[in-house]
Amino acid sequence: MFDNNVFIENTCVNVRENGRISGFELQTNITYYRGIPLSMIEYIHVSVDGKQMDDEAVRLSVDREEWFTQREAETVTSIKWEYGEPLYIRVYRDGGLSAGRHMVKLTVATRTAYIPGPVEGVKEREVMIA
Repeated sequence: MFDNNVFIENTCVNVRENGRISGFELQTNITYYRGIPLSMIEYIHVSVDGKQMDDEAVRLSVDREEWFTQREAETVTSIKWEYGEPLYIRVYRDGGLSAGRHMVKLTVATRTAYIPGPVEGVKEREVMIA
């Protein structure tokens, strides 16, 4: 239902930290009509070329300053992911994504008010890494 909000186009890039490529990052919009605290994110899964990335390698941030593992985010009630603002998703993977085309699939599920189960959005895009 909200799949068009998932995986913002042209946001998948490699991340350079301390002089080396430590992983890659992409952005998503919320799959709901209002903001939620990070603790209401049920799960986020990232797959590259048909292979699911390790959930332990995924970090989340609303400001690119404070980063949380998914397990840590379960307890974060004071930071809100606002409607209309991206959530930054970083996947730590030595060397990031190799140059060329990749199929990247992002799955985002959130718990929300008034809906008994998680709302899940899935979007797969072909990305080009320079």
